[in-house]
Amino acid sequence: MGRLISSVIVVVVALWLFSSTIFVVDQRQSAIVFALGEVKQVINEPGLHFKLPPPFQNVMYLDKRIQTLDTPDADRFITAEKMNVLVDAYVKWRVVDPRLYFVSFGADERRTQDRLSQIVKAALNDEITKRTVREVISGERNKVMDAIQLRVAAEAKQIGVEIIDVRLRRVDYVEQINNSVFERMKSERVRVANELRSTGGAESEKIRADADRQRVVILAEAYRESEKLRGAGDAKASQIYAQAFGQNPDFYKFYRSLEAYRASFKNRHDLMVVDPNSEFFKYFKGVGNNSVSPKK
Repeated sequence: MGRLISSVIVVVVALWLFSSTIFVVDQRQSAIVFALGEVKQVINEPGLHFKLPPPFQNVMYLDKRIQTLDTPDADRFITAEKMNVLVDAYVKWRVVDPRLYFVSFGADERRTQDRLSQIVKAALNDEITKRTVREVISGERNKVMDAIQLRVAAEAKQIGVEIIDVRLRRVDYVEQINNSVFERMKSERVRVANELRSTGGAESEKIRADADRQRVVILAEAYRESEKLRGAGDAKASQIYAQAFGQNPDFYKFYRSLEAYRASFKNRHDLMVVDPNSEFFKYFKGVGNNSVSPKK
């Protein structure tokens, strides 16, 4: 019985020793193998690996996925025109040199974030102090982010970290100057609006005056052309009348008398004081005396 127990103990110890010599590295991790407190090996490839049992060798795992550093509060910076702005940024980073990263921070993520925050803040201060508020907010915002990323990446490389991206999430004025800036922007917009309105009014008057001038010219030319056509038409009509009535002068006189009668007796309520024996009524007398008879 004692021999069986001893055998079981030996087997358990052997299994423990064997299991302590193997370890698995996940694809999301890097592993650092320590030999008596000294970095012996860095493993970046996932899979099954071997080592000596503790305390001869130990393993520490580091996350090599992309991580995000968010600034808890917006930091205050001074622009080139000595105006205070609040800037809120974030950084995407990951561990690319586990050995250097461990030497720098001992795998303490909090110390890593504090160090990166200091680097980002220093880079922001250097870039923003060289630019105006307008440039930081809109005009050169991409240039600011690119310059910050280059500087932060250069310093982060020295601690085994790669900077993937740096972005300005918010750039705003401090509360004390928001109202004054708003009023200044409002006055500037009002000035521009008034200037545009004045320019538009002058341009509209110019267009209206030109349109009126063209209208007068067009009406004058149209009136001249109409009078010219009317004169030509009247001349042509007179010629036709002369040719038509010249063939029978008596009929022409009779036709003109009918036109005169039609114009004179147009309204039944008109009152005329005329001698009945006058020349005007000669065709009335002729009809009454049957002096005019149609030709057969």
